Formats: sequence, C-alpha cells, structure tokens
Amino acid sequence: MEADRPNFFSGPYIDRRADAREATDWPESARSDPQTLYVLARDTAHLVYTGAQPRIAFLQGDHPVLQAADARSLILLGWFEGARCVLFELGESQAFEPPAGTGFEELRPLSPLLPAREAGLLAYARALTIWRNRQRYCGVCGMTAWPDRAGHVIRCTNPSEPHEFFPRIDPAIIVLVTDGERALLGRQAGWPPGRYSTIAGFVEPGESLEDAVLREVLEETGVAANAPRYDSSQPWPFPSSLMIGFQAQARPGSPIRVGQELEDARWFTRDEIRSDDIPLVPPSHSISYRLISTWLDAGR
Repeated sequence: MEADRPNFFSGPYIDRRADAREATDWPESARSDPQTLYVLARDTAHLVYTGAQPRIAFLQGDHPVLQAADARSLILLGWFEGARCVLFELGESQAFEPPAGTGFEELRPLSPLLPAREAGLLAYARALTIWRNRQRYCGVCGMTAWPDRAGHVIRCTNPSEPHEFFPRIDPAIIVLVTDGERALLGRQAGWPPGRYSTIAGFVEPGESLEDAVLREVLEETGVAANAPRYDSSQPWPFPSSLMIGFQAQARPGSPIRVGQELEDARWFTRDEIRSDDIPLVPPSHSISYRLISTWLDAGR
C-alpha cells in the first residue's frame, strides 16, 4: 500500500467550506440552489440504492419531504463533487416513502460495497447524526439545545449562559507490535472464527498517544512495547472514534499474558499471516489491515 494513500473513510472526498456555516441564511441558499444534493438519515441509517453495487440515493430539493423540512433538521456537509451537499435527518415518526430501488441501510456492513468517496461522506454524516441525537440538552444546565452554525454546533437555549457544544470525537490508538520477524495479533471473543487483529484501545485523559500505545499493549497482552511510530489515522464512526495508527517494537521472544479485553493473542510470522490458515486478517478497508499489510510488504 502506498504510504500516502488515505485510509478508507478518509481523503479529500468533500470540500467542507467551514466559512459557509457562518451564514445565517444558508438553508435558504441551499433550497434555492437546484444543484443541492440531500443525504437522508433515519436514526443511524442512510437512504441508498440497494443492490449489488449500492450508491447514495441523493434527493433533490423539490422533494416534498424536503420542501416541508424544518431548517433545524438540516446540516450543511459541504460541497461533494462540486455540488452543495446537505444532510437531512428524518424524525422518528416522520412519514417518508423511499423511492423505488432504495432503502435505509446501516453503514458498517454497507461501507465495503460503496465507492470510497461516498463511504467517506456517509461516515461524516453518521458521526454528526449520532452526536446530535445525543446532545439534545445542555450538559451543564439541562435546558433544551438547538443546532447552530449549519448544524455543526449545538447551543444551549439558556438566555443567561448559552453553552456551546461541538461534535465529539473519541481518540483511540491502534498498533501493530512486531519483534522483527513476527507480529503480535489478538482476537476478541465476538469476532468471526479465526479473526485476529492489531491491538487497540481508547486514549485516557491526561495521556499522550504514545503513552496510550504502550499501556494498551501491556494491559491486553502483557508485552512491553517501545518505540511507537505514527503510521496514519482513520475516522471510524461506530460511533465516534478517530483511530490513530502506530507501529511499535517488542523484545524478541516476549511472552504473552492475555488480559481481560482479549480471548487470545499470539505472535505470527509473515508466512503464517499470508497462509490460508489462521489468522483471518481484518477487512481491507480497516486501518488494521493497512498496518499489517505495510509490515508484510516491508519484509518482501
């Protein structure tokens, strides 16, 4: 894999134009533009064309459900392939008949089948939808909170002290630890049989990314790693993570002591990973796959 190739869900798939969010009349501008594309969300699912090669089922602004939409249910995502792109969140009981050949689908199983740019767009939309659904009230005073700045800020309605809340992102490290000729991979009990992956975990308050790498590896496998080196990152909207990928080293022959997070952890050679036996590596659109494949390629 090329070192500068963006991970899945990443890359310049959209021109965000954050300055456009400051315009208070942005909904009117979007509605008056016949080129505006609308992404529909119902809870965490999105409207797509179903079939062997799914695509986003964009709606145009003249659709009745959009004509009647409350501006507070709209979020300006940016410009997608040259067109203004807006996310519309359907209410829980709001009537909507999907056009023929379309349906609401969850992103996780759908993402490998979508074009990469559209998968990135839906990952962005999904992360905003989840955040907004969880931030309906002020976390300080409990009053109702409403969207502002084209849906990218939630503002408390308390007139004396209107607190602002911004989209939540949970940083998590993910690391491939090697001892030169072997890679350390673990598996969780709920994964498909034979699936092994890199070590991952959330960054704790007051902790650097490098410290989190060393702590998570030690906690989950008992292996003392060192020399963590940044590789790449990947937004992971399930529900709101940013995966920050590293490579790290361990002493040759380091023993493994599995912690509570994993069912098993093992050292694997390159030949074992390339074989048709275990381990079953993660899906190719994951950053874990990138970390493993980068190490495999380095040994050719």
